[in-house]
Amino acid sequence: MTETLDRLQAQATEGGFTVVARVPHAKAARGVGMDLRPTEALIFGNPKGGTPLMACDQRIGLDLPLRALAWEDAGGKVWLMMPDPGAFRSRYGLGTACDGPIQAMRASIERLMDKATEP
Repeated sequence: MTETLDRLQAQATEGGFTVVARVPHAKAARGVGMDLRPTEALIFGNPKGGTPLMACDQRIGLDLPLRALAWEDAGGKVWLMMPDPGAFRSRYGLGTACDGPIQAMRASIERLMDKATEP
């Protein structure tokens, strides 16, 4: 699981993104005496992609910077997930004028996810 998030972090950094934080959920759970399978989040962003969306509606700042979650399921399989920026359309009532920035962010996310999950 850590290796997958390491690859995503490396790809994000190489792609011009700034890593804001890495959140070790499982480690935090152990710190309070609780068990959680390996789970970690990465928070990262790039103003070149986020600013055009926030210009559409500044409330999108609640969803930015981007975040990814990597976790290991009960069977030991590793999963990596990121929110789809297309959800901003309905969440914030965006019109078609924001489709370009949404598609650009979606394409960036897909590239990062593909590279992070390559064998």
